[in-house]
Amino acid sequence: MNLTGKMLIGGQAVAGMREASHGIDPASGLALEPAYAGADAAQLAQACALAWAAFDVYRETTPAQRAQLLETIAEEIEALGDALIDRAMQETGLSRARLQGERARTCGQLRSFARTVRAGEWLDVRVDPAQPARQPLPRADLRQRQIPLGPVAVFGASNFPLAFSVAGGDTASALAAGCPVIVKAHSAHPGSSELAGQAIVRALARCELPAGVFALLFGSGRAVGQGLVGDPRIKAVGFTGSRAGGLALCRAAQNRPEPIPVYAEMSSTNPVFLLPAALQARSDVLAQGFVGSLTLGAGQFCTNPGLLIAVQGPALEQFVATAAELLQHSAAQTMLTPGIWAAYQDGVDNLSRHASTVAKGVLPSGPNQCQAQLLQVTATEYLANPALREEVFGAAALIVQCRDEAESLQLAEALEGQLTATLQLDDDDIALARVLLPVLERKAGRILVNGWPTGVEVCDAMVHGGPFPATSDVRSTSVGTAAIQRFLRPVCYQDLPDALLPTALKHANPLALRRLVNGVREG
Repeated sequence: MNLTGKMLIGGQAVAGMREASHGIDPASGLALEPAYAGADAAQLAQACALAWAAFDVYRETTPAQRAQLLETIAEEIEALGDALIDRAMQETGLSRARLQGERARTCGQLRSFARTVRAGEWLDVRVDPAQPARQPLPRADLRQRQIPLGPVAVFGASNFPLAFSVAGGDTASALAAGCPVIVKAHSAHPGSSELAGQAIVRALARCELPAGVFALLFGSGRAVGQGLVGDPRIKAVGFTGSRAGGLALCRAAQNRPEPIPVYAEMSSTNPVFLLPAALQARSDVLAQGFVGSLTLGAGQFCTNPGLLIAVQGPALEQFVATAAELLQHSAAQTMLTPGIWAAYQDGVDNLSRHASTVAKGVLPSGPNQCQAQLLQVTATEYLANPALREEVFGAAALIVQCRDEAESLQLAEALEGQLTATLQLDDDDIALARVLLPVLERKAGRILVNGWPTGVEVCDAMVHGGPFPATSDVRSTSVGTAAIQRFLRPVCYQDLPDALLPTALKHANPLALRRLVNGVREG
């Protein structure tokens, strides 16, 4: 598979007209060929115009047609073979095994959305037939379905070059909903993005669908991103990245003449509560699990356990001692980009000004390597200092020591919104966990017991979201089949003749959907 350094607009490779940039091999710091020039205003407008022109055709494709597209994209990505994995390794410093697993996840979630689309429950069809004889007033025939919002702008993430990028969850869920997608590739992995984009273009051609359903744009600055969010033909945004980046997109979306939703995953420290009985019974085992989770992938997961909360005492001291010993032997790992490494260094420096360092990992031996860090403070210090609450993207964690259980509850109440919250507990901790649980439900999108938050299963029940600042919209998830709901809205049809009704709402129910009829679910 050849890399061209070009964007993909209308099914064609198009050379950008703005300043070019290169992917960087973070293990060496060297630039990778080819260069990728960014889209200018005219090219961006062309992609949006084509997406808008394709929208009314694509949104009325049958569930079978749309599912076939998603499955064909998965086939085309798999057909890329080692070319995709090799390029992603160059651009990210991630291992072959990690990227092979991420490719499997990417294709798995595409096929999962295909299954969801075929089942049709996402249409949420509701029928209240006419009651002309009802007294004192007759009832009209009322039918409701979900329709797609319109073209969606998707921003590729830095930490997942496949699963949260060009063909990742935001793209898959938007296409499943019936929305054309314009992806702004992340500047850290342009080659991987081009290969995945080529796979989507080929899939659209195989399925004989409009080429405007997908476009891939490059651009290393803010112009392309801001231009996409500001274009009136874009009706929603999917983003995974920093709080500053997400909030900038939210502001741009709200300042439009027609504001649009931005589904931004931004910032989370993923607190872990080490409850007393569990800590007393298995402090060493907990320390091993924690260090393994903290250092996984150089800590570059949005569910990295960056905050540990526990009551002071010998059991916590044992946990800290074991974790420190393990961390001191933890090898430095190459981070995804020089920018992420620099931000990690700044974050650790900030924490170390306000907290005591417990342990550091092995010193780096090459460029852009993450040296793991473990720090600690008291709950009083944590509650008094907002600087301690900021996410550090990488293998750094803060232990917060509480005087008693009451203070740990106070700290739970003070937490910002989180993607995850974890309870490490034994049977004797159930009473305390029962008190903590309602608080954590208000704070997090996913609550774990006796696990570690790294690792997000792609399935129907998963929630990868949470209150601000974990995400910009607490009502949604970016992982799992419920993600399709972000890009849909309800429409009610009153007294339309059967000939005008959408296929999903016709009286004969030709799609054999499970419908809510007069308040009773069929089937």
